[in-house]
Amino acid sequence: MDIRSNLRRVALACGVAAAVATLAGCAAPHKRDVLSTTQIYPAIGPYSQMVAHGNTIYFSGVLPLNAQGTAIQGTTIEEQTRAVLDHIGAKLKSQGLGYEDVLSTSVFMKDLNEFAAMNKVYGEYFKTGAPARATVEVARLPRDVKIEISAIVGRR
Repeated sequence: MDIRSNLRRVALACGVAAAVATLAGCAAPHKRDVLSTTQIYPAIGPYSQMVAHGNTIYFSGVLPLNAQGTAIQGTTIEEQTRAVLDHIGAKLKSQGLGYEDVLSTSVFMKDLNEFAAMNKVYGEYFKTGAPARATVEVARLPRDVKIEISAIVGRR
């Protein structure tokens, strides 16, 4: 074999490898999409309600605010937790998803002494196959609410 034949074979092998990588999705990066819904209050500041990357959607922290984002919904941890999880449900519904699609949540609480009450309400929304979760107590939350929850969601 001469050098030209070897070069043709190498070029053919490289072309096949590139085609396989492209078909497998290795060569195509996932697109980043900013998402939102009018079913809950608009983003308050320089952030997005939701950002999708591939089949994963990242939900910004959700507060227990009214539809305009001007007043806190509820005074107890139970009422505020329910408001937050209802807002998360609205975000999920806007993307054709449900609570079963939530992979992970981060729960930020003003007072962990209220954990049991929060957890009871949380369990009403995640009945089976609950998502992974981290819960932490923080010194202060925006608007001085009692709870904020962010989530990571997977598209089917």
